[in-house]
Amino acid sequence: MRLLFLATALAAFAAAPLPAADPDAPSYENGTVWQFTEVKTVDGHFDDYMGWLGSQWKAQEEALKQAGMIKSYKVLMTTDPRENEGDLMLVVEYANMAALDRSIAEQYAIGKKLFGPLAKSNQEQAARGTIRTIKSNYLMREAVFK
Repeated sequence: MRLLFLATALAAFAAAPLPAADPDAPSYENGTVWQFTEVKTVDGHFDDYMGWLGSQWKAQEEALKQAGMIKSYKVLMTTDPRENEGDLMLVVEYANMAALDRSIAEQYAIGKKLFGPLAKSNQEQAARGTIRTIKSNYLMREAVFK
């Protein structure tokens, strides 16, 4: 008898209409923030640039991750880029937009810690310009559906 009562109660609960969701409520919430940097390597220098990414860039991203400034990072390779498109996409994930809101002084201090003096950092940046071109940079927020 108890089993029959329990089964009937569960069936009634399951059949009861759920309260209507607010029709004006959004169907998504803000997610993490992603930065996508499209890179085109100069012919014959793909492996050179990948070597830099696997050493210095990776070390930089790991340091930022350990400091809690980024959540994750990755390098995506294009299988067949069209003319003037990049062959790599550098992807960095931030917890939110606030993670990017740092003063210029703080940005310079972080840069100095990671790359050394500004003059040295600028020279290295210019040298990388001989083996790659930054095609585009996107900053996008993920939409997390409810």
